[in-house]
Amino acid sequence: MTEVLKHVSIDYYIYLSTILFCIGVMGVLIRRNAIIVLMCVELMLNSVNLLFAAFSAYRGDANGQLFVFFIMVVAAAEVAVGLAILVMMYRNTKSVDVSLLDKLKH
Repeated sequence: MTEVLKHVSIDYYIYLSTILFCIGVMGVLIRRNAIIVLMCVELMLNSVNLLFAAFSAYRGDANGQLFVFFIMVVAAAEVAVGLAILVMMYRNTKSVDVSLLDKLKH
């Protein structure tokens, strides 16, 4: 991987990660479907993982790869909790629209 990064500028990885992160942010802000919102959060986390892995390979150390591992663990926990909330929301409201979450207070 280090051999490839010596020939390819790190700028391309930064641009790709920035574009993916912006797509994820726009999806979270615009979409109302809870499943798509969770997928956009995952897209944002994976764009950060890409950037950490690229910087780690570029510098030649393993610190970025350790951060990637911990982010993947947090993402897996986030998916488990998010899907549990989503199932509860669908049982109560028969919809996955996030604007209906205020009905879950009672």
